[in-house]
Amino acid sequence: MKSRVELIAPCHFGMEAVCKREITDLGYDIVRVEDGKVTFAGGADALVRANIFLRTTQRILWKVGEFKAVTFEELFQGIKDIPWEDYLPRDARFWVTKATSVKSTLFSTSDIQSIAKMAMVERMKELYHVSWFEENGQDYPVRISLYKDVVTVALDVSGESLHKRGYRKMVSKAPLEETLAAGLIRLTPWNRDRILVDPFCGSGTFPIEAAMMGANIAPGMHRAFQGQQWENLIPVKLWQQGFEEAEDLVDRKVEMDIQGYDIDPQIIKAARENAKRAGVDQLIHFQQRPIHKLRHPKKYGFVITNPPYGERMEDKEDMPILYREMGEAFSRLDGWSEYVITAYEDAEKYIGKKADRNRKIYNGMMKTYFYQFMGPKPPRRKKTTELEGEKV
Repeated sequence: MKSRVELIAPCHFGMEAVCKREITDLGYDIVRVEDGKVTFAGGADALVRANIFLRTTQRILWKVGEFKAVTFEELFQGIKDIPWEDYLPRDARFWVTKATSVKSTLFSTSDIQSIAKMAMVERMKELYHVSWFEENGQDYPVRISLYKDVVTVALDVSGESLHKRGYRKMVSKAPLEETLAAGLIRLTPWNRDRILVDPFCGSGTFPIEAAMMGANIAPGMHRAFQGQQWENLIPVKLWQQGFEEAEDLVDRKVEMDIQGYDIDPQIIKAARENAKRAGVDQLIHFQQRPIHKLRHPKKYGFVITNPPYGERMEDKEDMPILYREMGEAFSRLDGWSEYVITAYEDAEKYIGKKADRNRKIYNGMMKTYFYQFMGPKPPRRKKTTELEGEKV
């Protein structure tokens, strides 16, 4: 394979800057940032490490072609011109798993998928001089997106979406995807030395993602990826090295104060089980507790939460009381910062104060707002501490 490739990291709308920062921190060069995705460049190791370490992207796509097409003939020729033989072995099982079209002349995604498949087959037939492919080898799923008539073609290295870390077997009614939860935490100044409470923890996603960050547990270290099957493209040793790197970076001695509450005892039980699967159950205290009993004696903590939105008509009448109780609970937390993601349009009204910042975030197709009520920064410690072997 080429020594340097372009990769695409799709993310939730509103999370582009967070995703970009993650990729930069991992050591790779940003090529382009667009709505809902970040394109970056790196070597073969980037295909592996991006899948294992990135917390906020939905998947990693390996870009193999880009061209303009306003007719299906141009689409066919553009797909056919891609050197598929460099990527697909003769027995490969290949198909267009998803196609999207935005502001483009070609808009029928089913036609885009079928024409692209035909073009790929035609190229392979001419190369291998056969009229039929058994396609009984490894899977090589392809994704195609059209934006303003520009066609981007990519191999899906991840396979199953990266939000599926593997720890969440039971979920609450309206769970946040793990990738979105991680991104929202990254939008706050929280760090592992600060208290974090989620009073509507549901299946535990916010507390678990925070604990994984604090313990430096890579989100993909305990799952498999489609690209692991592509031994013709990605050496097995690179995957081994990536998982070993992730294992070496885990901080098993870290101590944190992370708490998750919910009124449903079965959901709390599920959250504990999820945390155990994630390897962070010892770092989180889960408890059945309603919002009106939220209290904490210490200062400068964080609330990060995803309360009910009142999506169903029968639930809407309960929202004013719930959000008023939330506001009263916040007022009892001395010097705390509160971060609330919700689609409830009267959230600020009933919480009783205006957010310092308000960020629009798309949770799937639902437009939500991330209300940020900023508390004061804690005073700097006066005593000498030791950090990574150096006195500060």
